[in-house]
Parts: sequence; C-alpha cells; structure tokens
Amino acid sequence: MRRQNVAGVKQGDWVVAAADQVIAEGKRRSPDSPLVCASGISPSGPIHLGNLREIMVPHFVADEIRRRGLECKHILSWDDYDRLRKVPAGLPASFAEHIGRPLTSVPDPCGEHQNWAEHFKIPFRAALAELGVEVTEISQTEMYTSGTYREQILHAMRNREKIDAVLGRYRTKQAQAAEDEAEEDKGNEGASDSDYYPYKPYCAACGRDTTAISSFDEDSTRIRYSCQCGHSDGFALSEGNGGKLVWKVDWPMRWAFEGVTFEAGGVDHSSPGSSFTVGSQLVREVFGGQPPSYLGYSFVGISGAAKMSGSAGGAPTPTDALQILEAPLLRWLYARRKPNQAITVAFDQEVNRLYDEWDALGRKVAAGQAEPTELAVRERSMGSATRTLPTAEQVLPFRTLASVVDITTGDEEQTLRILRDLTTDEPLVNLDRARPRLDRAQAWVTGYVPTEERTRVRTEPDRARLEQLSPTEREALKLLLDGLDEHWSLPGLTSLVYGVPKLQAGLELDAPATPELKTAQRALFSLLYTLLVSRDTGPRLPTLLLALGADRIRTLLSVA
Repeated sequence: MRRQNVAGVKQGDWVVAAADQVIAEGKRRSPDSPLVCASGISPSGPIHLGNLREIMVPHFVADEIRRRGLECKHILSWDDYDRLRKVPAGLPASFAEHIGRPLTSVPDPCGEHQNWAEHFKIPFRAALAELGVEVTEISQTEMYTSGTYREQILHAMRNREKIDAVLGRYRTKQAQAAEDEAEEDKGNEGASDSDYYPYKPYCAACGRDTTAISSFDEDSTRIRYSCQCGHSDGFALSEGNGGKLVWKVDWPMRWAFEGVTFEAGGVDHSSPGSSFTVGSQLVREVFGGQPPSYLGYSFVGISGAAKMSGSAGGAPTPTDALQILEAPLLRWLYARRKPNQAITVAFDQEVNRLYDEWDALGRKVAAGQAEPTELAVRERSMGSATRTLPTAEQVLPFRTLASVVDITTGDEEQTLRILRDLTTDEPLVNLDRARPRLDRAQAWVTGYVPTEERTRVRTEPDRARLEQLSPTEREALKLLLDGLDEHWSLPGLTSLVYGVPKLQAGLELDAPATPELKTAQRALFSLLYTLLVSRDTGPRLPTLLLALGADRIRTLLSVA
C-alpha cells in the first residue's frame, strides 16, 4: 500500500512531516539504525480515549514509514511495574490497601484476569486490533524483574550525582507542579541532595514503594533501605531486582536501551522543565544515547467535557467509542488533527455530524475532488499499510439508520422494510449489507440517546388535538394524505411534506420557498410531530412517514 507522490501530500500533512523527521534522525544516527516509534501507557485504570492518542500518533508515523517501504517497529511499553497511586472511581475502596504496590502485584478487581494491569490491558488490546494498530508489547514488570535493566540501574546509581545535577537545573515548584509524577523527581523522597538515589526499591515485607535508601556501596552494589511500614532490609543491585528507576530517569534510560527514534507525549510531559526536557539531557549526559524525534499532543475530550482522567472514572474508552463509531471514523478523528490540536469525540447528537463529515469526505474522494492531504488522511483512516478495515457494503447515512432503529425499536423485519423503501435506487436486500454501521446506530440509540429524546409513535390518534384543528390545518392533512400513494418514496415524501404549504398557496410542489412558506412549513412539521409522536420535534419527517407506513399514517392523521 505504498502511497504515490509523497511530496504531493507533504504540505500541511503532519504525519508525512513527522515521518520525514524520523527517517532523517535514523540516518543521522546511522544508516543501519532501526527506526523505532514508541508509546508508553500505565494500565492503572481504564485506558481512555486520551491514552489512545499516545498510541495513534506514533502508529500513524510508523505506518507512513512502512508505506514508503522502510522497516519501522512500534513498541508499546506497558508501565505495569509502576505503583498503584490511587483507586479509580467506581472500583472498591478496599483496593486502597494496595496503593504503592506494582500494578502487576495488585489483584484483578473482577477476579478473572492475572492481575490489575491485565484487567485494563485486555480490552485495550482488543480495541487496538479492531483499529488495525499493530504494536510490539513490552512489559516493564518483566524487564525489571528479569534483570534486563540491571546494568542500566547500576549505571544510574553510580552516576546519581550527575543525574541529580541535571534534575537540579529544573527542580522548581513550577516544573514539579506541571506533572503527575513530580514527587518521583526527588528519587529518594526526603533525602538530601548529597544522598539522592534515582532508584526506588519495593519493600520485601509490604510490597510497597514507601521506601527510602539509606546507603549504597558501589563496589558490592548493596543498598540498604527502610520502609514506612517499619521494615528495613537490603540487597545487592547486581543480584536483586526488587525496584525500578524513578520516572524521569527511567524514560531516557529506555530511549537509549530501545534505540527509540520517535515518541509522542502529552502536553504535561512537553513543557519546559518537564519529563522530555530533562530526559533529553539525561539520555545524552548519562546514558550515552540520543533523544528521539518528538511531538507533544493535546488533550482528547468528549462533547462538552474537559480533559479526561482514567483515575477520575467515567472517561470513555476506545471500546466505548467503537460501539458507536466505525473503526475508520475513529482513526480519522485522530489522523485529521495535528497532535498539538485538541480532539473532541462525540457521544451525543454530535455523532450524527461526525458521520456526515466522514461520509462527505468519502464522496469527495470518490468524485476526484479531494486535495492530496485529504486523500492521504482518508487512506490512513481506512486502514494501515498491511490491513484495510471492514466497512459497510452499502453506506447509508448514520442519522437515517439511527432514526429507523429508534422508530422500530430494533425490530429487524421492520428495519429492513423501511431501509428497502429508503434505498429505491439500490434497494437494500439484507441488513448485513448495512453493517457494521447499522449496529453502531443501534448501540448509540439504545445506549446514548436519553429516554426523553427517543421516538415513541402514538398507538391511538390524538383525538383531542384533531378536534381542535383549524381549517388550514385540516386542509394540510388532507393534501398530505391524498398525496401519500403517489409520492411513496423518500424523495417523493420529502417533496410532499415541504410542498403541502405550497399547494395551499396555489403554487407547484417545486416552487421556491419564500419566508412565509418556510413559516408555514415549520408549523406543519410541528403539527405532524405532535400528532404522530406527541412531541414538536423528532426524526426527519419523510423518514418517519416512510417508517410508519401509509395505513398507520392515515389512522393517526385522519379526521373522523
């Protein structure tokens, strides 16, 4: 799937620009250097749509590089050896006893998985597979407990004064307040500058990291520590693996160890004095490596919501989004905006607009009217260099599907009847041709449309309102009912419901609408909604009429 004319999409395409920088960085290091894009996620709680940007930015860059015929690995480092910092909202408060322990040492909250970390990894893995994202997973628990980083830990401990000096350049209240991990910058909490240690052991007695190193012997590599639980112990770092480097040291260590060429990070890691700034100096001055090419990304929110936090609870996850958004559309939301621009993912009525915009882009591409950048964005949204994501054989507007499943309450026989009537040019022969979008519409209507906004068609005529009809309203209903059979199609009913006020004014159905006619049309629409669904608004009237069928419409609108 190599894209042709890369130069033609470079202008304004952040993915192409980033890929160019990564390739240049690889050549600068060594022509034989592998290209490595990296992501890192802590599975401390539900992995939400904000976390997904940590994956999607490097994914699009790595995929662009592969489309050019170059090898590029995308690694996902699971920070599952991090401490549990707090219990996410919605989970039992009893798990607070595990705060301070590695995520992989905390029990699974549902009792079905290996541990706390796996509980949150598993649904995220499934979502990545559905999105066509391929990553090489690295468990930091496995890396630390297997001794893989032993030499890097010893190197950091022996160069702790140099590390402390670098951190000291940025150790300000402002810099610390900018990050969630600020307390880890000190390494050995409570130690004086001369006793700084960039390593935190987990207590052998309680399993928590509420520890402080009291001594380190460089020859024997033995450390002594005490824990807030009252336990004191020690072990040789050359033999034991019971701890980890603090965050601001751990990150640049991994850049050097993995040879990372590109990484993205949230704005809280990208400000002056933050993790990336400090890490860039540490990787050069301590670990003998190079900082990666880097992009900072902005927050992801849902309609009207602020920054999402997995520990705050209630933040939608990729699994939630994929219930109502087709995978290509969700990819598009992350691909079309530059990383430093905020993204809003809609779960309310705005979801209709998102689908409309996505479909409009598809029509523009099909008509050959799309700009090169628009073509590139749609291509990478439809899948990766190795996989094209499934889409509906017959694409129908999401808002139409939502209206139909709302009216029919999901009844498949009625849904097919209505959709067949709606698709006169290419009649829908079975519902599978409208999937997976039809299933997304069903999930959205049942899961996200408030009960008071659902369509409930009247079972009996509103006789009280029918008796109060004015002569003009009676005439309008008669003209509508008389024209049903002749105009029984979506375009025909559209023409009819908009045209009834025109007929009453002595005009043709296709006469242009004047301000007065538009006022009359709105009044008719409000009347029809009242008589059909007991509200003054509802699904598009032509769709609603087609869904109800001519006999039911006559039952509800005929004046006895």
